[in-house]
Amino acid sequence: MERAVPLAVPLGQTEVFQALQRLHMTIFSQSVSPCGKFLAAGNNYGQIAIFSLASGLWVELVNSVLHFSLAHDGPVYSMVSTDRHLLSAGDGEVKAWLWAEMLKKGCKELWHRQPPYRTSLEVPEINALLLVPKENSLILAGGDCQLHTMDLETGTFTRVLRGHTDYIHCLALRERSPEVLSGGEDGAVRLWDLRTAKEVQTIEVYKHEECSRPHNGRWIGCLATDSDWMVCGGGPALTLWHLRSSTPTTVFPIRAPQKHVTFYQDLILSAGQGRCVNQWQLSGELKAQVPGSSPGLLSLSLNQQPAAPECKVLTAAGNSCRVDVFTNLGYRAFSLSF
Repeated sequence: MERAVPLAVPLGQTEVFQALQRLHMTIFSQSVSPCGKFLAAGNNYGQIAIFSLASGLWVELVNSVLHFSLAHDGPVYSMVSTDRHLLSAGDGEVKAWLWAEMLKKGCKELWHRQPPYRTSLEVPEINALLLVPKENSLILAGGDCQLHTMDLETGTFTRVLRGHTDYIHCLALRERSPEVLSGGEDGAVRLWDLRTAKEVQTIEVYKHEECSRPHNGRWIGCLATDSDWMVCGGGPALTLWHLRSSTPTTVFPIRAPQKHVTFYQDLILSAGQGRCVNQWQLSGELKAQVPGSSPGLLSLSLNQQPAAPECKVLTAAGNSCRVDVFTNLGYRAFSLSF
């Protein structure tokens, strides 16, 4: 797959055009291959790049991109990987690619699907994808304020979950129970029971005084869950919640809105406005802030694939053309670049 260059750009200006593209690039999404040795990254131009983590780790090749393609007409907002496929989402549709073919030039999409929107003119962003392994399904959410479930075996959409009143930003799965959490612009985190397709719990985060930050808005931009615990943030402060009691237990002392959060061992990792990946103790103590190369971060990816323990890394990406690679949580080892 070759780099797409607009036909209208004269040959002598190609390098200038590409430099400007990189200057204004945003990387929205990442996903690690099933073998753990490759990383896919999607940007605001609709391109998906495939990086070799193994090559980068051994020789620190900052340009260890294998190739990239124009995969979507608009930004690639979200990606996830199954044991065989890379699934990517942009404006209004999700596409599937075979990982075995993605490692070759000339890869074509395997299929694409569009959720049943309310009107044929509606083309909302799909900002979040979530795999539900136990039922072999994919949940999509974004600009139409709904969660759509797709059966990955048949490609059919099986249910729609309605309750949000504004754009949905993020999804998380409670692995021990068939429940999904969603957060969005309406300021609510909603818990859905997949067995009944009903909303069973709502936490309006901005209404809690210790979390509220009216000057930043009420939007929920990131969330993660671990058993009975949830951490979420965005306009409101990054906060750890006990789900059963709907109680905020720890408010993390960071002013910048956070765009991605995840549990990792006994820590919480977060990133957002600013260059740093933040490492938090569950008590709220800031253990470390590790700077990266991007002025703002939108996604974190932990490669914990057992098939490639030598590639166990954290990658961070956002408002630049670079993906920072952390071989441990203490420092940035190198960066991969489009």
